[in-house]
Amino acid sequence: MPDLAKSIYQSYPSMAFAEVAFPSKQNEHFTPALRTGPSDNVDNIFFRDYQPLSVITPWMRLMASMFTTHVRMISIGTSYEGRDIPALRVGISPNLDASEPRKTIIISGGFHAREWISVSTVTYIAWSLITSYGKSPGITKLLQEFDFVLIPTVNVDGYVYTWENDRLWRKNRQQTNLRFCRGLDLDHGFGFEWGGTSFSSNPCSESYPGDEPFQAVESHRLAEWAKNESENNNVNFVGFLDLHSYSQQVLYPYSYSCSANPPSLENLEELGIGLAKAIRISSGEQYSVASACEGAVSSKLAGGGKTFRMETGGGSAIDWFYHEMRVRYSYQIKLRDTGSYGFLLPKENIVPTGEEAFNAVKYFGDFLLGNKGIENSLVSELYEIKKPSTAAAEGTGVEDEEVVEVEADNDLEDYNWELRRRRR
Repeated sequence: MPDLAKSIYQSYPSMAFAEVAFPSKQNEHFTPALRTGPSDNVDNIFFRDYQPLSVITPWMRLMASMFTTHVRMISIGTSYEGRDIPALRVGISPNLDASEPRKTIIISGGFHAREWISVSTVTYIAWSLITSYGKSPGITKLLQEFDFVLIPTVNVDGYVYTWENDRLWRKNRQQTNLRFCRGLDLDHGFGFEWGGTSFSSNPCSESYPGDEPFQAVESHRLAEWAKNESENNNVNFVGFLDLHSYSQQVLYPYSYSCSANPPSLENLEELGIGLAKAIRISSGEQYSVASACEGAVSSKLAGGGKTFRMETGGGSAIDWFYHEMRVRYSYQIKLRDTGSYGFLLPKENIVPTGEEAFNAVKYFGDFLLGNKGIENSLVSELYEIKKPSTAAAEGTGVEDEEVVEVEADNDLEDYNWELRRRRR
């Protein structure tokens, strides 16, 4: 980035004085435009800017108090520095038979503190689910069949630190055995295939997972909460979506090794391709689909040489939930963008990214309902988003609805071809 300080400064709210603080330079024409459009067109003021934890927590309380029929605020546990890890449980069960375990989907963000877009996206999904209940038949059915537990940021201490001290801080704020190197990587602190690589034994590394599994307090709290819900509260976790940034990828287990295949590989691939398809249909953005191990690979030497990993793969959350909690569909979704702004994604992307993720969640829920993502009205809404204008269809003799139907058929054909190709 030609002007990193300016990019950091403009990621915070109330940037009215950004131009004064950072006057134009001679090489300004080399800098990507940070303002993609006016924020006034965002209906909900909460999503015009990235929000600090001191705003997100009261907002979550407000949601729970306004929508008491289907929203409850809960705490996953306490962080290293003593903060609550807040979450919203969204769902309603018309069936009074308490003997049936309640099917539950976890959507988490903020494992890594600097990935602000993941935090805002979880709140956007929560808002969309909450306000669609009773209005959208598809969403209403989803909330009757499933509970959604939405955790905006698991790494609350690190997230606060990015607002108050270091915008690009990644780990939590836990003390290590080196006084001047704090923090553990929460997403590599889980107990399944924990270990990582030699460089991650350095407490100063951004991927440092600690000296033992679950040493990271917040990872341990999340795992203990999930176990308790499953064993004591009649909860059956059927889905786990862990949102990160950046690179626009849909990743499935395993993360720890490229040589190990999960037992339900074909199902994971099928739904993963469907999630990427749902995003592409709704916004045109391309999300690649791969195992989490492949997603962490940055390059290979020519001639089939050694593979380099961008980060350690062991002890990841999606692997642990898939293997230890028996969550059939566990994914890590890396959101926008592909590198132009990286962790400093401009705030104008909050709503578009949230819409992409919400459409993926609708597809995810529809798939779990048994419709394989192609029969339910939830997915038909995605095609409506791409519905061409009447003017565009003029002169073709084809009505708008017919054009949409043709596009839907083509997308389904592409989807089936891609699935066959990957299975070969």
